[in-house]
Amino acid sequence: MTKYLALGLGLLSATATCAQQARPLYQNSQAPTEARVQDLLSRMTTAEKVGQLSTLLGWEMYEKQGRRLTTSAAYRQAVDERHIGALWATLRADPWTRKTLLTGLNPTQAAEATNALQKYAVEHTRLHIPLLLAEECPHGHMAIGTTVFPTSIGQSSTWDPALIRRMAAAIATEARVQGAHIGYGPVLDLAREPRWSRVEETYGEDPVLNGQMGVAMVQGFQGASLKSGANVVSTLKHFTAYGVPEGGHNGGSISTGTRELFQSFLPPFRAAVKAGAQSIMTAYNSIDGVPCSANPFLLTDVLRQQWGFQGFTVSDLGSISGLVNNHHVAATAPEAAALALNAGLDDDLSGYGFDKELLQAIEQKLVTPVALDRAVGRVLRVKFEMGLFENPYVDPRQPRQLVRTPANVRLARQVAQESVVLLKNDKDLLPLTKALERIAVIGPNADNMYNQLGDYTAPQPASNVVTVLEGIRAKVPATTQVTYVKGCAIRDTASANIAEAVAAARQAQVAVVVLGGSSARDFKTEYQSTGAATVTAGGQQVSDMESGEGYDRASLDLLGKQQQLLQAVVATGTPVVVVLIKGRPLNLNWMAAYVPALLDAWYPGQEGGNAVADVLFGDYNPAGRLPISVPKSVGQLPVYYNAKRPPTHDYVETDSKPLYSFGHGLSYSKFTYSDLQVSPVEAQGAVRVAVQFKVKNTSARDGDEVAQLYLRDEVSSVVTPVKQLKKFQRLTLKAGEQQVVAFELTAEDLMLLNGRLQWAVEPGAFTVQVGASAEDVRLQGQFKVARAIENIAW
Repeated sequence: MTKYLALGLGLLSATATCAQQARPLYQNSQAPTEARVQDLLSRMTTAEKVGQLSTLLGWEMYEKQGRRLTTSAAYRQAVDERHIGALWATLRADPWTRKTLLTGLNPTQAAEATNALQKYAVEHTRLHIPLLLAEECPHGHMAIGTTVFPTSIGQSSTWDPALIRRMAAAIATEARVQGAHIGYGPVLDLAREPRWSRVEETYGEDPVLNGQMGVAMVQGFQGASLKSGANVVSTLKHFTAYGVPEGGHNGGSISTGTRELFQSFLPPFRAAVKAGAQSIMTAYNSIDGVPCSANPFLLTDVLRQQWGFQGFTVSDLGSISGLVNNHHVAATAPEAAALALNAGLDDDLSGYGFDKELLQAIEQKLVTPVALDRAVGRVLRVKFEMGLFENPYVDPRQPRQLVRTPANVRLARQVAQESVVLLKNDKDLLPLTKALERIAVIGPNADNMYNQLGDYTAPQPASNVVTVLEGIRAKVPATTQVTYVKGCAIRDTASANIAEAVAAARQAQVAVVVLGGSSARDFKTEYQSTGAATVTAGGQQVSDMESGEGYDRASLDLLGKQQQLLQAVVATGTPVVVVLIKGRPLNLNWMAAYVPALLDAWYPGQEGGNAVADVLFGDYNPAGRLPISVPKSVGQLPVYYNAKRPPTHDYVETDSKPLYSFGHGLSYSKFTYSDLQVSPVEAQGAVRVAVQFKVKNTSARDGDEVAQLYLRDEVSSVVTPVKQLKKFQRLTLKAGEQQVVAFELTAEDLMLLNGRLQWAVEPGAFTVQVGASAEDVRLQGQFKVARAIENIAW
């Protein structure tokens, strides 16, 4: 008996050993990631590999029947027949997806749905490969019930990267606990064309500010470990120079030169890549005739060979097929697939760029097995590094605890507070006193929750969003009479009630007029396959939407009857404060001349009403600064502050300066700058310049100041900007307090791309300008570099 027992135990032990030996290497969590990638690639068929490079539209992949959530037939077919590797926007809800508060998913249901999708992928594929789920996350996870922060143009108006990093971490957690692995964002395109429809998604016109905000977002999204369960991969958008299309046409061609590309448009992306970004999305546009989705110089030479990028690249939606239909650089879909993949584009966002089209390209020998494995390996590597082969699921109990928490709502209010820019405040009309007895709140954006949320926002319960009207009512005593009149729509001219607004203003002690624009999508608008709106001039159905993807403008004037409304209210003689809620710079000339106080809130998110009220009544001292110049006319465009020499000259009709310059923003406090010290040190092929000065709050009110340092190269071998932001710091100063601000400039701040297209610091004089905006320079000094530093690595 003992002999047979021993024999049986021996057989069991041998069987277990064989099973361990038979277990594929890629399923061994202790093996090196690269070994796991190569092992899995060796086991995959060509069709399975191609499938891993397809990211399909995700909102069609689940079915909701009451409380029951299941995978859809379309999803099961995509997994079974196409071996797909990823989904995008599975949890997205908006008019394009036709997902509403009723038909979409709350955060708990979202976690259950993504678990169901993962379960089918893991259990019904031959090699048990989990999905990557990508979600839009530019100013909050674009899903029902999440926290909605200010859009990116507002985020950059804070000039507070540390705050934006905290915000990004909160967004990442909310997305990850619902099953997402990738957050699309940040958008790092320089917005130098305000007619372009997507300005609100950017951090403005400057490469340094863009870069700092981008780094903050990457660090917040990705954290210390992608296996944390609270972090997501950051996908940088849109590579590159997408924000300066000719004529403002979204996706239009770009004609920038190589030097401008490297000195202005690429630095924000480089900074984010160096911060560890694991994914990057190509842009729709072409640069000098080469589409970004098929540009080997950008995707391979620059991104990988020069910058050492180790992540994966992904197309924008449909941009591979756009090589055929839009750019006409490929005659067939297989040719387009080959152009893109061979250039260095790894993943297709659409499902119709790298599907059968890539298989056909391989059959036609337009793509080699080596090139295919390279792309697939980059996608698989992220799945391994996130630990998805070991744990592809999320805990459905967590979203209730971690999504739209009280702490995140407070954070949304703080970001909105810091983003508000006080453009004008004649005779210190602001802050208002809470002792006012009668306040008129007027305008199409005073009580419209979706108009203050911006594009790439899901439907949200009304109780989650505070409008300006609601914020004001909550701020003042119950005895205060707050009268609201809409007055007019953003665009529609058929239903204005200006006379009622005038009557309310006459009875009030102050009128708060809330104007601007809207990126709120509605169910009447038609949408392209890319998600951009289809815009027809003079269409019969007029929504408020005049900004957001696809809504390019020919002018920057207030639309509808907003200007008439404002002029009529001002004519009453009642003091007027204008609050602007919008996604791009608009024509503010008349109000700048005739309205005593102007606040720019951009799209301030769900807590925007509270934040605006905090500023209006002095509970928060504004310190937002413009990240983009506000022109006087579209005829001035482009009007960004750091244009190349020679300086612009005036026009017949107007001067060449913007109405409000980059970096501009006022405070209820007053600040002085003094004691500038500039100390250069050169040693062993390096240069460091210590810059130090003092900033003092000379008022009786605590406040924030944003100290800005600009640099000008006085004489250079190639043309350089009239000035360029290099450093900035947001300071908090108590009444009467003084702080010493210290910055250090290095070779990277001083270098230029010379005539041989090499990075170098050239000897000569440099001027340092310190102040409160690009135009408001308070201190100036100069230093000299004695020796050239050449062939600087970049």
